[in-house]
Amino acid sequence: MQPNLVLAKKMNIAAVIISVIVLALVAGLRPDNKPDFGVDFSFLPPVYSTINAIVACCLLLALVQIKKKNIVAHQRYIYVSMALSALFLILYVIYHFTTPETKYCGEGMIRPIYFFILITHIILAALTLPFILFTFIRAYTGQYEAHRKMAKIVWPFWFYVAVTGPIIYLMLRPCYG
Repeated sequence: MQPNLVLAKKMNIAAVIISVIVLALVAGLRPDNKPDFGVDFSFLPPVYSTINAIVACCLLLALVQIKKKNIVAHQRYIYVSMALSALFLILYVIYHFTTPETKYCGEGMIRPIYFFILITHIILAALTLPFILFTFIRAYTGQYEAHRKMAKIVWPFWFYVAVTGPIIYLMLRPCYG
């Protein structure tokens, strides 16, 4: 299969636009006046944290499958990871746009550990998003060598973000009102 560079160019533009929109949305998640939709979205953190944990499992399974040269299974796990990551992001934005911020209540040595995990999670989530999309685009458009090279770098960061999300939720769980 010849790489489809025309499609890749269009998808790269879409990936940049999506990344900018997502980053702008997430950066604006702390509005003072939370909109009231008449729905209590406080149930969402365990839901989107579970989704993130499933993404981590799918990423591991995708890695195992590609190591076994099972490309079809690898693709399926990556498609599931992408779809669940999109669902996670939608639920995360809904929750943080409508619900007051929960402050971390842990004390002692766990506090700096929590903030280290939180800060690295946030930074890597923001920086990794466009690269996840670009890596996906390389495979989707038949640029397999470029995909493989990017995936070796991007996968560990995506996996870290997917694992640390649920860890952050578990650490923050006692602090919810």
